[in-house]
Amino acid sequence: MKPPISIVVPIYNEAGNLEPLHAAVVQAMGENPFELVLVDDGSNDGTAREIEALADTDPRVKAIRFVRNYGQTAALTAGMQHSQHDILVTLDADLQNDPADIPVLVAKLDEGYDVVCGWRKDRKDAWLTRTFPSKVANALISKLSKVPLHDYGCTLRAYRREYIEDIPLYGEMHRFIPIYVTWAGARLLEVPVRHHPRIRGETKYGLMRIPKVLLDLTTLKFLRDFYVTPIYFFGFVGFFLVFSGLLCGLAAMALWGPLNQPLLASSLTIVAPMLAIFGVVEITLGVIAEVLIRMHFDVRQKMPYRIRSTQNLPPEEG
Repeated sequence: MKPPISIVVPIYNEAGNLEPLHAAVVQAMGENPFELVLVDDGSNDGTAREIEALADTDPRVKAIRFVRNYGQTAALTAGMQHSQHDILVTLDADLQNDPADIPVLVAKLDEGYDVVCGWRKDRKDAWLTRTFPSKVANALISKLSKVPLHDYGCTLRAYRREYIEDIPLYGEMHRFIPIYVTWAGARLLEVPVRHHPRIRGETKYGLMRIPKVLLDLTTLKFLRDFYVTPIYFFGFVGFFLVFSGLLCGLAAMALWGPLNQPLLASSLTIVAPMLAIFGVVEITLGVIAEVLIRMHFDVRQKMPYRIRSTQNLPPEEG
């Protein structure tokens, strides 16, 4: 008997896709025991009714419904927290990921890997608005994190629970899970998977995601390099600002004196320190806020979501 698998699917407004998804998962899993954890991230299009119907007819379907839309990271976190088995698989509900690839990923875990990531090598999305920005983001993330992957955006992945259960996820940090598990010592592998065009529903991502990815990547870089030694980060910034201030001061003195440019000198005297102060304040507040959020979730063990109801799940302990 093969080990049972927990399949976690975050869902937002995917009415019409869930019955075909369920059928595809059942066919792909065959005789392998599994549970299908469907997390409704505050959908408003009938998705909740479809999930309820599937959970009523198939006890392997576990339903979680949020009171509102919290985002894909929160939905994945809830699904993982409420899943039961030691092998976790995640995939999207839009039928672009192919459940038939699940056994391929799980087989790689049997070969000794701890995390197996899907790579949509032949991607069926709009090139300008989806594929090209994704390639740029993947190259940037791989460069800065030193964890080279072709496709950080592919939700189809397989994990050993021991490497994923203690990772604190919030905001939109789900795309960086491979980086976190690699830091934890996991053996990571990326394999090509099938990708299908979207048939029903609308994509939830576009060009507006790029600034969010860059901001999350900035946070990740800080947490990786400066989380335990923040004085290095602030010290480097401080030295740079002090040196810049000295240069500005010398330039202002020259403009006030020998060069006799009072208008430019007064502008440099006022604007330069103001910009430096505002920049330091904004960056510092942003970093402090990220650290406080992490402390909030880690120390209080508070999840970044609220569940309205569940189906076919055991009662909470305690």
